[in-house]
Amino acid sequence: MFKLLSLCLILSVHLSALAENAISGAGSSAAAPLYAKWADAYNKKMKIGLAYQAVGSSAGIKQIKAKTVDFAGSDVAMSVADLKRDDLIQFPSAISGVVPVVNLPGIPTGKLKLTGDLLADIFARKISQWNDPAIVALNPDLKLPKKIIEVIVRQEGSGTTYNFTDYLSKVNAEWQSKYGKDFTIKWHAELIQVKGSSGVSAAVKSTPYAISFIDYNYVLQDNLSYAILKNRDGKFVSPSAEAFAASMNNSGWKSNGRFEEMLTDKPGLNSWPISMGTFVILQKTATNVEKSIAALKFFTWSFMNGDHLVRTVDMVRLPDSIQARIFKEMTTVTDAKGKPLQWMNFP
Repeated sequence: MFKLLSLCLILSVHLSALAENAISGAGSSAAAPLYAKWADAYNKKMKIGLAYQAVGSSAGIKQIKAKTVDFAGSDVAMSVADLKRDDLIQFPSAISGVVPVVNLPGIPTGKLKLTGDLLADIFARKISQWNDPAIVALNPDLKLPKKIIEVIVRQEGSGTTYNFTDYLSKVNAEWQSKYGKDFTIKWHAELIQVKGSSGVSAAVKSTPYAISFIDYNYVLQDNLSYAILKNRDGKFVSPSAEAFAASMNNSGWKSNGRFEEMLTDKPGLNSWPISMGTFVILQKTATNVEKSIAALKFFTWSFMNGDHLVRTVDMVRLPDSIQARIFKEMTTVTDAKGKPLQWMNFP
């Protein structure tokens, strides 16, 4: 993960200095590795750089609304009403998932079983010991320690938090009533708050008996230990690209191209309960036509030529039917006079 984050940083600094018309973006940390891969390939072909700040979905949305970046990355789709109000468009770039990660000495990764209700009780501090009867009952073959559960959460606004709490709100009425779903949550006072996905990863690794939640690519690249989850169909599943795809295939994304809906708690024997899409948000009426065209060209080229790179960062490519709708959304971007931008005339 250190190497990948270093790549993202190098791309942000070096490529932005490489070309005056470098594309600027900010937002989702989950999507940053994908955009780094796409940017590297695109720059080699087109000699156009990308400056992307992995500052979290909430901050990215604020920046595109303020028109200080060419696009925002968010792990949560904006509502149709909000898009219309702020004169924006959005489309997904890939599928991933949020994963509960733990630091339980002596217990191998993927062996701890959890449910949505148990997660809600742990993060609400109703369950505070690893050997709580409810956890033991679900894991009779594990030797769970008599230790306090150290709960680590995101401090700043993040799409990862939104997806995680959206899931908890769907499966636990008490969580929905007390905490709800949002980019930022008023966490229980005893929880440990850190900044960024990299901060979560480091904190979990250095804190015995910890639990947190994080984007799947960090699980693999930082070698984090994860818990498996009971899905809506009652099956315990492990996080994987196939499990994220199963959630998408059992949603409106697949059936009618509607990618605004959340992918949490979807039916299907193989569906991962906290799957999520990651999104690109652009100005619908371009303030800077040249910059908007550059962003549209970048994502068009990436969809057409970079599908094979999506799996290399442990994400799921979008089906052709979704990509077709994305291109349709792109054609709605106009200049200040309402004239559609011309951005398809490139190699």
